Amino acid sequence: MSKLSMAKKFNNQADVVLYEGNALDLLAQIPDGLIKLVVTSPPYNLGKPYETRLDIAEYIEQQSLVIDECFRVLHENGSICWQVGNYVKNGEIIPIDIMLFPIFQRLGLHLRNRIVWQFGHGLHASKRFSGRYEVILWFTKSNEYTFNLDAIRVPQKYPNKKYFKGSKKGELSGNPLGKNPSDVWEIPNVKANHVEKTDHPCQFPVELVERLVVSMTNPSDWVLDPFMGVGSAAIASLMHGRKSIGAEIVPEYVYIAKERIKAAEEGKLRIRPMERPVYDPGIKNGGIPPKEVKIDGPLQQTLLEQKEGYE
Repeated sequence: MSKLSMAKKFNNQADVVLYEGNALDLLAQIPDGLIKLVVTSPPYNLGKPYETRLDIAEYIEQQSLVIDECFRVLHENGSICWQVGNYVKNGEIIPIDIMLFPIFQRLGLHLRNRIVWQFGHGLHASKRFSGRYEVILWFTKSNEYTFNLDAIRVPQKYPNKKYFKGSKKGELSGNPLGKNPSDVWEIPNVKANHVEKTDHPCQFPVELVERLVVSMTNPSDWVLDPFMGVGSAAIASLMHGRKSIGAEIVPEYVYIAKERIKAAEEGKLRIRPMERPVYDPGIKNGGIPPKEVKIDGPLQQTLLEQKEGYE
């Protein structure tokens, strides 16, 4: 069985590049226009163990340098998905997406959606409402961009509903492939009991980035995560036959990313599948168990349902 080709620095022949170091150093290695999708969740400047809290103006400037380079390496038909939350100071929140929007606007990028990622768990507030959502800014470089809607459709609310009058009377009124998932996504965040949980404190759920990868790229396209963390974007990309490249400054997280990819090659990496509903106490585990990912050789994948322990 062939194995994924993994590189420590940019290599156009590799399947996945895991760069241990600063995002700007990696970006400098990437040629113009190569990347079809940039998808990332950058540090929020909250003083987490892996980040140094900066003055807000300095933080924006740091982000601007990375975004400028991401724009340079972005394919003409490519997309940038920047997933962010809020900057919090003295109990007051400042939406990071609003602060960063002028940078993307200056580059001439086109905002297609401000996707709201809604989740059920997080820190509890006592002097304001508890935050339970973050946003994904989806930009395209041009008006001609990859978007595979049929690949990410979700079940219709009323799948058998039909037109009751007119020329289409008796025909299904909804798309038989499913409906557009809209710009509000209810996906659990990765907390203690999540099947994908690692030591990273702010981990990307695979299914969140998976939906972006499948809809905004085609097989063999490059997907870049300049703030890679523990490699969720790489996992989502490799699962679907895309090539992945990412940078991470924390050696421990790079190691975890490598181990997760290795587990996926061996068919042992458990993920929460895109089609699994959000937990309903009346339906055990949402009715669909976690899956084990198996990446079988370069740019191939198989998803195996793990049935043990579920009815």
